[in-house]
Amino acid sequence: MTASVLYDVPGPKAIRRNRILAVVTIVVVAAVIGFLLYRFYLTGQFTAKKWGLFTYSTIWEQILGALGKTLAAFGVAAIGSLILGFVLAIGRLSDHKWVRVPVTTVTELFRAMPVLIMMMLLYYGLPSVGVKMEPYWAVVIALIVYNGSVLAEVIRAGVESLPRGQKEAGYAIGLRKSGVMRLILMPQAVRAMLPVIVSQLVVTMKDTALGFIITYPELLYLAKQFSSNVQFGRPLLQSAFVIGGIYIVMCFILSGIAHYLERRLRSGGRGTGDPGLSVGPGLAQGGPDPRMHEGGTVTEVLSVQGGR
Repeated sequence: MTASVLYDVPGPKAIRRNRILAVVTIVVVAAVIGFLLYRFYLTGQFTAKKWGLFTYSTIWEQILGALGKTLAAFGVAAIGSLILGFVLAIGRLSDHKWVRVPVTTVTELFRAMPVLIMMMLLYYGLPSVGVKMEPYWAVVIALIVYNGSVLAEVIRAGVESLPRGQKEAGYAIGLRKSGVMRLILMPQAVRAMLPVIVSQLVVTMKDTALGFIITYPELLYLAKQFSSNVQFGRPLLQSAFVIGGIYIVMCFILSGIAHYLERRLRSGGRGTGDPGLSVGPGLAQGGPDPRMHEGGTVTEVLSVQGGR
């Protein structure tokens, strides 16, 4: 008889209690949703007047323009965050104290500062010292600085979570620390922490909405303008539903791309033959394997393992 350490099989009373709790939860959630729909109906949120704004093609052209602004800020911020994250992570993992301590201080400082404060300092604070910055760059730089510091901690944690033998094996075959980091540790850390990296990129995409506070014309800024339209009864909730739905779709697309890359990375690490070894194209065609030959040098072994 096998028993789970973390979870005991529920008995008849526990099963009955769980079913009752499930039914009660469903009823409560349905009641809350019904109450909200009822209030929407009483306040006229389903009337054609409030939704009529989104029947015009010019409105959707404006939405597409704002979507382009959002994606433009997110694209540059995502790439910059990844680059800054790798740079800061490598600095935090440095053996030199004069490199590690300043990088750690900068990373912690950037992580502790809210994104909105960074945007406001860049847009409203710099003009007081004679430097004027466009809203786009204020949004992008603030997102890069904050999310890059967070990704640096993610990558560092991924590298330090790997078995110590990985690093020692790299040194044993003659690689320098840069080679060990670039060829052995970083690829495995990125693969292991890919879900967390993608989650932070989703946060980056959603944080672009903070740009409306410094008048950056992205989706939320446009929704704010729509909600003040008196002709259509100030469609605040309707604008929030439409713009929020666009954000949800974009996040789903980004998550789907991440799952696809994760499957590709997992399938790419599987070789033919011994599952613990990477097989190059020469071995797949039946060529000699230097790993099984007494005269095979370290260089030949590395060339075969990296041939794929």
